[in-house]
Parts: sequence; C-alpha cells; structure tokens
Amino acid sequence: MRLTVVGCAGSFPGPDSPASCYLVQADHDGRTYSLVLDLGNGALGALQRHVALEEIDVVALSHLHVDHWIDLTSFYVVRTYHPRGPLPRLPVVGPVDTAQRLAQAYNGSDQARPADSVFEFVDWKADESLTYGPFTLRVARMAHPVEAYAIRVEHGDRALVYSGDTGPCDALVELATGADALLCEASFLEHHRRPPDLHMTGLEAAQHATRAGVGRLLITHVPPWMDRADVLAEALPAFSGSIDLAEPGATHHI
Repeated sequence: MRLTVVGCAGSFPGPDSPASCYLVQADHDGRTYSLVLDLGNGALGALQRHVALEEIDVVALSHLHVDHWIDLTSFYVVRTYHPRGPLPRLPVVGPVDTAQRLAQAYNGSDQARPADSVFEFVDWKADESLTYGPFTLRVARMAHPVEAYAIRVEHGDRALVYSGDTGPCDALVELATGADALLCEASFLEHHRRPPDLHMTGLEAAQHATRAGVGRLLITHVPPWMDRADVLAEALPAFSGSIDLAEPGATHHI
C-alpha cells in the first residue's frame, strides 16, 4: 500500500496543510485503486495534486466532525456537474447519518436525495468487514463525542490502522494489534487540561502503538496552534519503533 498524506492539520486547516485527508493506493486489476480516508476542509483541492478526482474509487469517513468530512460537499459538485456528465455512483462509507448530514450542509435539507444518486452510502458496522478493490476495511468505535471509528485497511499481508479522532481507549489497541503502521492522532500535550474522550497526546499515541505492537507510528492531527516537535518529543520515549510526524504531501509505503 502507498499512503499519501493529503491533509494532517488537527481540528481546522493550517497555513501549510488542509484538515484530515489520506490517500491509500494499491495496484488492482492492472490499474491503481484509490481509497480516500476522510475529506476535511481544504482537502479536496490538495487531493488533486495526487490523484484525478474521477479516479477515486471509494471514500471512507471516520466521523462527521467538519474537519474530517465537509469537503464531501464539494466532491458532490464534482461528481454531479462534471463536464462529461454525472459520474458513476461512488461508495462512501461512514456513520449512519452521513447522507443526511451531506444534504443539510449542501442545501439545508434533511432529505438524502439527490445525494444518494451521486454516492452509494454504506454504514459502518463494527462487527463486519468490507472489501473494496484490493482493500479490506474493518472498524472499531472510538472514544469521541460523536459516532467515530478507527479504520483498519488491509491489503494482502499488510495492515494500516487510522485512528480518526479518539481519546485513549482499548478498542484502538485491539484494532491496531500487529498492524504494520498506525496513523494516530495526537492533539494535546501532557500538561494541557483535556476534556475526556476527545483527543490524545503524543505520549498516549505512542503508548497505544506499543501496546498494539505496531511496526511504525505516524503522528497526525496536530492542531496548527501546537508545536509539532513538542508532540513528537513526548511520544519518542514511549515507542521503540519508527516514529514520524505526518507531513502534507509525504508518501509512505506500508
């Protein structure tokens, strides 16, 4: 798998990065298959540096806070009003009310139509796996104020786990066990006053990675007001494997 960081700014876009968006690609049936994990504000523009929007095969949303999905409204415009005509329905996997939230954000309506003529909405189920092209997807519910999931992407014998947004929780460790890489959020420092079940620190991300026995930790979702080096410094002592900060535009081979 090839993981490209499209946007990694936490909670809102920063001066150097859109909000959360990650492109996962692998060869499949003689072409490159493209999975997009989250589509936060500002991400759709940057995504076009790495893949043509017509070539995206599936979108998977961890949760419906704006910084993780709102550019789906712009992607709706792309697929509806493309000069070649409406593009084929695209699978969008997410929380149960994704279609309604898209309709509300786009035109103020609670009715999923016409969005469901553009996207094929699929609800996450924590006890089921989904297969799209070369990828198998599994999720676990995270500790966050809204319905939120970590996503495990498997391709052959390789596995990538994306935490989405979460406070510390055993479910992330269980889902990430044995994964080759954990793309994990870290939004606070240890001395910050933190609401429960919201976000983690770099230290907590590293502790979860260690407990899960992952091969590599990629720290992401650091808010623009934070010094990312401080987050990394807190993580380093708690994980003996490779640790990197997610950088917009960087590609990692999993």
